[in-house]
Amino acid sequence: MSGSTGGPTTSAWNAVPADAPDAAAAPEQAPGRTAAPAADGQDANGQVAQGQDANGPGPGGPGVETKAAQALRKVTGAALGPYQSAVVRIGFSATWLLFLLRELPHRRELYGPDGPWSWDMARQLVAGNHAFTALLWTDSTVWFEIVYALAVLASALLLLGWRTRTMSVLFMVGVLSLQNRSVFMGDGGDNVVHLMAIYLVLTRCGQVWSLDARRLRRAAARTAATGQPVVDRVGPALWSVLGAALAVITLRGDMSGGWLLVFWGLWVAHGLWWAAGRSPQGEPRALLDVVSNLAHNATMVVIMAEVCLIYATAGWYKIQGSRWQDGTALYYPLHLDYFSPWPALSDILGGSGLIVMLLTYGTVAVQVAFPFTLFNRRVKNVLLALMMMEHAGIALLLGLPFFSLAMIAADAVFLPTGFLRWLGGRCARVRERVVSRVPGRRRMDEERRPRTLVA
Repeated sequence: MSGSTGGPTTSAWNAVPADAPDAAAAPEQAPGRTAAPAADGQDANGQVAQGQDANGPGPGGPGVETKAAQALRKVTGAALGPYQSAVVRIGFSATWLLFLLRELPHRRELYGPDGPWSWDMARQLVAGNHAFTALLWTDSTVWFEIVYALAVLASALLLLGWRTRTMSVLFMVGVLSLQNRSVFMGDGGDNVVHLMAIYLVLTRCGQVWSLDARRLRRAAARTAATGQPVVDRVGPALWSVLGAALAVITLRGDMSGGWLLVFWGLWVAHGLWWAAGRSPQGEPRALLDVVSNLAHNATMVVIMAEVCLIYATAGWYKIQGSRWQDGTALYYPLHLDYFSPWPALSDILGGSGLIVMLLTYGTVAVQVAFPFTLFNRRVKNVLLALMMMEHAGIALLLGLPFFSLAMIAADAVFLPTGFLRWLGGRCARVRERVVSRVPGRRRMDEERRPRTLVA
């Protein structure tokens, strides 16, 4: 499950109302539905039912619930870690978007028809490994520009959290299409983005900090005020358009059977979710909620394990190197012109043997120790901050900003929920201050304010 205040065993994995579903979205929480009952044996107001213990009945007798039953109810009753999944979504979509925008002038040399890795060479490689890339459907320059533009658009919309489930699929399509077209273009961070783009498809990463969540709140408020449900027309239209596009691709034979099964499966699942959403209190919707929660929570565990595996393997491989053992490993990259965007700063750090030794040994110690600190909240948070500072230093000293951004976004899955809620509140206050200073905004707010006899 997702990151927490003190690692996988702490109580910070709280659930919040899920984001608004659309017809092209994977299972999300419907308006008016709670993620799970507060506890077996409680009514809607939280009162304990007469004759029952607060823990509810269990196989051990009245009022007894086994730990296994509690764990099962927890992982099926809610998509845990909503803030952690949201910050991972924002981090990776922002990283990929910034990369695409920075390389916009060089896009054809990196991934297009003007690159050293020709279309024929890429086609031969993909024929062997069966990787997915839409750029090999045709060698047309116009098609390349369309795919690149769609990748930029999908990244921006996923960052904002608009139709999150649909955009997460399109985001994955954009990432895989470009990276599998030119496999040698990257700095290590591209591998992390590659994996996370696939994982995000299986998460409910739009529960908070998204336009979907705002849409859900507004729809619920309007329904409460008018008594009429809000009809979503954009979702079904988007689902229909993507289905038609997928049908054309299938008839043309551009994709292999495995990838066709994946995309048609996602499309059908989104349609089933829309159909079940028309009856939010029915059993089909409840079943889809359980399946969606299980997929989300399992994927968040995989993301956490992936991050731990990255650091553990990196740390243990470093231990085997002689330069890491004698404390001089960081001296050499600091004196490479290719990795010195700030030569003067690199010379200052590289000229001190004590600083080089401390940074070298500190890097290894943090990477090796981090996976073993997940069950200790305070130590884990300290090492997490140190790792993020380490990647910020790599971006500054070695000129690898997108590798660092990708790793910081992956590290964010372990950030404490309390810190993320505080950060979200601060960002909301800053946004309100900026918006309030926009000319005409205050006047519009005053016009919308209901009039009374006093004011």
